[in-house]
Amino acid sequence: MIEWSEDKPNVFISYSWDDGAHKEWVKSLADILLDNGVNAILDDYDTEPGDRLPHFMEEAVSKADKVLVICTETYKRKADKREGGVGYEEHIISSELMKGNERKIIPILRNGKGNTSIPICLAGKKYIDLSKANKLNYSDVEDLILHGIYEQKSKPIVGNRPKEVKHYAKRENPEDIYIVGIVEDEVTAPRNDGTPGCALYCVPIRLSKRPSEIWKEYFVQTWRNPPSFTLMHRSRIASIQYDKIILDGTTL
Repeated sequence: MIEWSEDKPNVFISYSWDDGAHKEWVKSLADILLDNGVNAILDDYDTEPGDRLPHFMEEAVSKADKVLVICTETYKRKADKREGGVGYEEHIISSELMKGNERKIIPILRNGKGNTSIPICLAGKKYIDLSKANKLNYSDVEDLILHGIYEQKSKPIVGNRPKEVKHYAKRENPEDIYIVGIVEDEVTAPRNDGTPGCALYCVPIRLSKRPSEIWKEYFVQTWRNPPSFTLMHRSRIASIQYDKIILDGTTL
């Protein structure tokens, strides 16, 4: 049964049993983490004879704050082919990634190179390279502990702008614009005189801010030529006036 800490980071170490030297290297990593306030969860330390290993793997990966994946060529082969315990753990790890828990999974390169030792499901993730650290000490894993596990920021704070710069205005970002709502008191009444379009309204829609000329052009062109049409779509009724979309000839 895993003993979970409530006030310290719980970190599970996933690795393959390559050989005795590799297992000792992994255990030395766990020892350094334990010495620095991290509840390192390792099969050698947290399982007993008679325990069900699949249950241990499921609980360890799903409940841990971080999962360290010790990447070797053997680990990659077993993970990619879903072989043995590594393959089972990789299945659970993939599920965590699909949930969006990207920073929970931290690849550690133990030997080989990224393309020969990093499993397919972790391809493209930033990894920590410990391939040259045959005998681990704290300095080797300081970045892992401080930034990967404790998530301490290493980026300096933003200072004041140079005195020569009197003013700075950010460029407009079209993604910052959103619909506030219909301007109800400006909705026109339909003519209802029997002529074509007499039952339609002119509806102004307030935007969060005045868009740029490029934004206006893209919006109108997209309205006229949308990716897909509906039977209710009227392609040439949209225009932009100051901070409003005007739909001149639509239903409510």
